[in-house]
Amino acid sequence: MKFVDEAVIKVQAGNGGNGCVSFRREKFIPFGGPNGGDGGSGGSVWLVADEGLNTLVDFRHQRAFKAQRGENGMGSDMYGKGGEDTIVRVPVGTVVTNVDTDEVIGDLTQHGQRLLVAQGGKGGLGNIHFKSSVNRAPRKATSGTPGEVRELKLELKLLADVGLLGFPNAGKSTFIRAVSAATPRVADYPFTTLHPNLGVVSLGTDQSFVIADIPGLIEGAADGAGLGIQFLRHVSRTRLLLHLVDIAPIDGTDPVEQVRAIEQELTKFDPDLLDRPRWLVLNKADVLPEDERQAVAEDIVQRLGWTQPWFLVSAIARDNTMAVCQQVQRFFESQRREAEEEVQADFAPDDVRSRGEAPQPEE
Repeated sequence: MKFVDEAVIKVQAGNGGNGCVSFRREKFIPFGGPNGGDGGSGGSVWLVADEGLNTLVDFRHQRAFKAQRGENGMGSDMYGKGGEDTIVRVPVGTVVTNVDTDEVIGDLTQHGQRLLVAQGGKGGLGNIHFKSSVNRAPRKATSGTPGEVRELKLELKLLADVGLLGFPNAGKSTFIRAVSAATPRVADYPFTTLHPNLGVVSLGTDQSFVIADIPGLIEGAADGAGLGIQFLRHVSRTRLLLHLVDIAPIDGTDPVEQVRAIEQELTKFDPDLLDRPRWLVLNKADVLPEDERQAVAEDIVQRLGWTQPWFLVSAIARDNTMAVCQQVQRFFESQRREAEEEVQADFAPDDVRSRGEAPQPEE
């Protein structure tokens, strides 16, 4: 199945039904008075997050969604039936934007979360609402209001804890295969990965996280080179970035220059990504003699002026890959503890009175 992470759809809510002009006509009851009912409300359009979906490919075939119109009011004080809502299922992680105003309407991040994207019209009033002491036989009713019509842009941002960055052939897909059960395509040519892949890294009971592998970036990706930078949206939700670098590229490229090129592309896409925790993973250590690996890695780290954690691994040999995952898990656990401590500090009492203790009398 083709991976699609962008789609544009049109949603149209149902119009409200019209009110009715009607009078009670019954034998032996003259001047029965008005009995026209109201029109029914139009149906609305809702988006619902479904964890069973992982792509927006269905919207390539169906792009228009319309809710049911409300029925018109009828005589004998009968109100029109309201139109049924239309439910549109989307993957978890979908961001909804109004195309006309470029306003973000909502972000569906949990299974079952609902988002109203088009409100149904209200039903019109029947003539029973317009009778008065001076107008016993009103011949007035109102029409139903039209339902909302919107053109929406859907963007899928994968929900992952860790995102992998790097040049093509840096070994990102091999790394995710080594640490999870994911099986992305791996080959000896660039741009083997054409769409994002997710893998779950499990280290034990209640110790797991989701890792995302995106297609490789190259210099000029922000200007459309390679596969562009549109896939970077999938790492915008991550809490940690792993920057994979080929420690000894076969084309003789300097790994330091590759790191700087990726940093420039991140700046063009979203400068906040550079402020996120980003660890350096020097991959393909197996291509170097064992006695040279550490020295080459330390030289790259020194020339980069790298201050965050870094690792020397061989993804294809699965050497030191699990050590990286264990360090990532410890990082997330420390973040969780810090968040819990902040919550406890916010609710900590300022004095003994807040704990219900009586103040001590002054001597």
